[in-house]
Amino acid sequence: MPTASATAAEPLADVPAQRRPRHVAIIMDGNGRWAQRRHLPRIEGHRRGVASVRRTVEEAARLHLDQLTLYCLSSENWKRPQRELDFLMHLLEQYMIEERSTIMRQNVTVRVIGRREGIPTATLAEMDKTVELSAANTGTRLCLAINYGGRGELVDGVRRIAEEARRGTLDPAAIDEQTISDRLYTAGMPDPDLLVRTAGEMRISNFLLWQISYAELWVTEKCWPEFEIADFHQAIRDFASRDRKFGGINTGG
Repeated sequence: MPTASATAAEPLADVPAQRRPRHVAIIMDGNGRWAQRRHLPRIEGHRRGVASVRRTVEEAARLHLDQLTLYCLSSENWKRPQRELDFLMHLLEQYMIEERSTIMRQNVTVRVIGRREGIPTATLAEMDKTVELSAANTGTRLCLAINYGGRGELVDGVRRIAEEARRGTLDPAAIDEQTISDRLYTAGMPDPDLLVRTAGEMRISNFLLWQISYAELWVTEKCWPEFEIADFHQAIRDFASRDRKFGGINTGG
């Protein structure tokens, strides 16, 4: 049992590095509900959610996680009111500009997955600039899922495979799981070990459907603007306590 002083200095001192997740993915849910419960506009929840993004990314970098993937905008979110969508695009563009120096200082690499259609040109330009500037960084990879849908990703991957087979550069008989993984938006990234969802919802919401096959799930009732570093630590600690059998059995006795 770690001492109080050790725990205060390093909240996860009791969790061995080999028991921690390499890749954490988060469905950041509940911004609107958080705001409505406080009789605030929904957009205020999104604004407050950016602060949760900032502290979670900083902590992921401090903990030397290999990757943190955040579900920022789903392909279904375009059904929301235009004013809210415009504000989300503004927040995304602002984040890319304002956090760029911190991203570079923390040695974070930024990647973006999802379809680019519908995202304003100015927002795309700032996204691309941050991705390019951070490409040589060697620390935690921050993957932002923007205009992303798991089924759409699979469709795009299947189309790539079909086109390669049509050209004769891929033998259909040689297609295996790795073939599919290599054609997804996340090609070259590790699969998530831990999937966190806020706001108490018990669903995946079309997020990383292929990649989370063996991810551990952790759900909190807290809405995303309320998600604190202590919650992040608790998710990691709970993950470390689980027995991941990957379809096998526990032979530890």
